Amino acid sequence: MVIDTVVNKPIMDTEANTVVGKPVNDIEIIRKVQGAVTYTDDIELPGMLYGKILRTRYPHAKILNIDVSKAKQLPGVKAVITGRDIPNRRLGILIWDKPALAVDKVRFIGDEVAAVAAVDLETAEEACGLIQIGYEELPAVFDPEEAMKPEAPLIHEDMENYEKLSYARPVLNTNISSKFQLRQGDIDDGFKQSDYVFEDELVIPSVHTAPMEPHICVARVDVSGSITVWSSTQSPYEIRDAIATYLGLPFHKVRIVVPFLGGGFGGKFFIKGELIATLLAQVAKQPVKLVFSREETTVGGGVRHSLNMKIKSGVTKDGKIVVRHCIEIWNTGAYADAGPRVMLRAMQAGGGAYRIPNIQVDALDVYTNNPTAVAYRGFGANQPTWAVETHMDIIAGKLGIDPLKFRMKNALEEGGITPTGQVIHACGLTDCLSVLEEKGRWSELKQTKKIGKGVGISCFHKATNTPTSGAAFVKMNQDGSVEVVVSITDMGQGTTTVLAQIVAQELTISVEKVNVAVPDTQTTPYYTGTTGSRGAFVLGNAVKKAAEAARKQLLEVASELFEIDVDKLDVKDGKVLVKGEPDKTMPFSALPISGGKFVNGIGRPVVGAGYFSSGSKGTVPNFVDMQTPRSSLFWMYGAHLAEVEVDIETGKVKVTRILAVHNVGKALNPLLLDGQVEGGIMMAMGEGLYEAIITDKGVTRNDSFRDYKLTTFTEVPKIERVFIEVPHRDSVFGAIGMGEAVVLGVSAAIGNAVYNAVGARIMELPITAEKVLKALEENARVGTST
Repeated sequence: MVIDTVVNKPIMDTEANTVVGKPVNDIEIIRKVQGAVTYTDDIELPGMLYGKILRTRYPHAKILNIDVSKAKQLPGVKAVITGRDIPNRRLGILIWDKPALAVDKVRFIGDEVAAVAAVDLETAEEACGLIQIGYEELPAVFDPEEAMKPEAPLIHEDMENYEKLSYARPVLNTNISSKFQLRQGDIDDGFKQSDYVFEDELVIPSVHTAPMEPHICVARVDVSGSITVWSSTQSPYEIRDAIATYLGLPFHKVRIVVPFLGGGFGGKFFIKGELIATLLAQVAKQPVKLVFSREETTVGGGVRHSLNMKIKSGVTKDGKIVVRHCIEIWNTGAYADAGPRVMLRAMQAGGGAYRIPNIQVDALDVYTNNPTAVAYRGFGANQPTWAVETHMDIIAGKLGIDPLKFRMKNALEEGGITPTGQVIHACGLTDCLSVLEEKGRWSELKQTKKIGKGVGISCFHKATNTPTSGAAFVKMNQDGSVEVVVSITDMGQGTTTVLAQIVAQELTISVEKVNVAVPDTQTTPYYTGTTGSRGAFVLGNAVKKAAEAARKQLLEVASELFEIDVDKLDVKDGKVLVKGEPDKTMPFSALPISGGKFVNGIGRPVVGAGYFSSGSKGTVPNFVDMQTPRSSLFWMYGAHLAEVEVDIETGKVKVTRILAVHNVGKALNPLLLDGQVEGGIMMAMGEGLYEAIITDKGVTRNDSFRDYKLTTFTEVPKIERVFIEVPHRDSVFGAIGMGEAVVLGVSAAIGNAVYNAVGARIMELPITAEKVLKALEENARVGTST
């Protein structure tokens, strides 16, 4: 079934008590537009100090000495710490390689060396300027391929002694933080069977995660030593675990609260300033607020991984892909952070969303003296998708096959096998491609080609973070309203609204009667973290089970009150009713529940609990050997079409139309899905046309919005969206995620459209006017197109 939101005529269940599937507004929209919600920067505590981090200006250097005496003497300074004042432990996700503050050496320009807490920000900044540090500069390396050479300076000499998870695969005595391999079939035999072999090399740069809200936190330590941190994080339990482990505290002594979040996009997945703020608060014995500047958010907060990708494919004369070999070199920067995990996920998308019997992906995550690369929306699928989909168009062109038909011939389908050995379920990819043909007017646009105007397509797939788990409580109040207690961070994706819809439907009440708690590790139950576009899948299942349990308790209360069997009761429109006797009803608010005062005493609490876990999903028998990455709880599939106009005099590219087609399993809220599509396309257009972190020997030259180009509303094209519904058997109502998938295919569709318009093939993002002009000039020089 197709939901076409362009004409705003969604196909959905129209029963009176059905809430799921309807375009419900964000439950917090009024408070948000009125500025009534609380963000982390709104947190003000008595006696609160302001923190500031001193960052190095050297890309690679030994720390010879640090003198903080002048900083400590400055009036208003309450705490100064260096790496030698705090526990000698490291932070990490797969590899624990990063000290909270540098101890022996610094590894990139922006590395944290010391931190100050003072009565105001100006004093803290002045104190940082008084700290004197002696350095001995070391040779630095910035290109990942150079960093892999035997003569390259080692960035982490003590890698052998770092704590690491079992599936991290560092290559000792090199700058390779992890090396993973994916194998299926026999690529040597595959190339022998191929009629044609095509090779390409593509480059994807680092970009800024660019949340409007910078990294920010407030830390407080009470007299018992218990810690509370208010943080703009996507993963409160991840931050809690990191701080408690680093300080050697039991987990219950560390509490993380997440107010409303002003954007994350992956960059707020792992710990940033939370630990440093906590350490300052411990020394000062006063609360500390730490706010990253825009420049610090760009550099110290982390960037998206750049990727150099070599791709070689063998095909038959009729366009069947027989074999594919990909070599991926990822620039992880100074510290591993999420790098190995991002690369592991990227391998699953490395060959593209196609049936390929023989495939090999070799991926290397390489340390350099650049800013650390972190998680980013798409989690490693963006970069190889652009490379693969550009490569696919090149092959189709050289074979003389229509690019859409070439993809359709090779697309993954229901019941097929992914390169990771997983049986495909809830795919819908060929349906998405069919929509590009029909609604996208693909053939018509291709046949009516005009110079300077072009059309291009792409398709994609993405795994989700697996294994994964989450829990939920549904607590009913005596007036019939409901509290949903979960630990998901709503960054604007609308998951809290969807969870409220699920609860409202199960309890047959209006969404307005449902409140969803903000994440608080002291009161909201465990959730892996807001990443992987899996909130509606994982917590949707947990919340539905919790609501079902609450509903069962309601009926038990009513059964005692009515003196009638539970199986003869039901709920509808916020009331308990006797089946077959429509006049016998009682509103929830009249039931003796949850502390309400009644003749016979205080009512019974109604609290339902539910959880969801992927269980054994996420591992395969040879997972430890890393020949095959873990499987995925579900996959996201889709396809994009882009129309562009290219000024052949200036090279400027204007995107005039984007058609985004996604399998969403079940559109739980089409209105919020529309928002995901619009925001995701704007973000992806930036990646495709404008964005790149520019560094010069480790110095980031465009670390603020003054110099960093993002997509603006004036550049937004006509956006059309179509949602395919191929439900997933394990999900609540069949829904699967799409928040990350929407950014994946846009760049490739634009790049392929540019080639269609003017014959200029750009092999390195972004597709700037300068690159287009250079390609056109090269075409003119050699008298052909590439």
